[in-house]
Amino acid sequence: MTVRELAPVGAALLALAAAGCTTAAGPGGSTPTVSSHPPSSPAADSHGWSRDRLRGAAARHTGVTRTAKPSVLNGLVGAVFTRNADGDHFCTASVVDSAGLNLIVTAAHCVWDPKLGQRGDLVFVPGYRDGDAPSGVWPLLAVTVDQAWKDGADPDVDVAFAVVQAQNGQQVQQVLGANRLGVNRGFRLPVKVTGYPGTSDVPITCSNTTTEQSPTQLRIDCPDYTGGTSGSPWVTDFDPASRTGTVVGVIGGHQEGGDSPDTSYSSYFGDRVQALYDRATG
Repeated sequence: MTVRELAPVGAALLALAAAGCTTAAGPGGSTPTVSSHPPSSPAADSHGWSRDRLRGAAARHTGVTRTAKPSVLNGLVGAVFTRNADGDHFCTASVVDSAGLNLIVTAAHCVWDPKLGQRGDLVFVPGYRDGDAPSGVWPLLAVTVDQAWKDGADPDVDVAFAVVQAQNGQQVQQVLGANRLGVNRGFRLPVKVTGYPGTSDVPITCSNTTTEQSPTQLRIDCPDYTGGTSGSPWVTDFDPASRTGTVVGVIGGHQEGGDSPDTSYSSYFGDRVQALYDRATG
């Protein structure tokens, strides 16, 4: 994600109020999402505001961003640092299910510069908060990105999988669990996006419904997703029993994630991302 200007959450709330929207508890009751009350009067419908149009408009409303509380699901998300957790973090990643129990997913531009190659000395710090690394520091080993990203920074494959080094005889998924990978799930999905702005030592989270930016790109409207949140997972279908969800995107893709703090993008997780995952786990 390119460096963005911060936008106050209050401005987003004023915009919601002007649009006649309310907030309702999101998945798990922890993160608000946006809902809209369709007009009941025939006059409103006569102006073209059908229920389907209202649903589409609601999907474009900006979600409400909050500090992410410590939880099992949020604990799968971590900040990406250079060398160790004492420096500045510049991206976000999360644990994704794999046979090797050692895989994370992030944006390709976080780990591979098409001009310089793979970025070295990177570490994943899940659950990072206020300088603490409660779940350890996991160095990145092998990184897998699409050849089209290596050759020309193709925004449609701004996705990377990385194997992280075992710590104390355990793999990262054994310690934390993992989200499943979801591919070809369509463009309209309720998701929760959690990540680490570079200017903050605590993660933020926001829930909203994704929309189609293009046939190869997803979009979500959530405020305050500035530089550092690239790679933040877009998680749907949270299962309270298994305490995991399905990751269907990461902040990246179009404009390397977006040039406004209120709108973020993701490369669509389709067949190319599935092939990338198969290479990373093969």
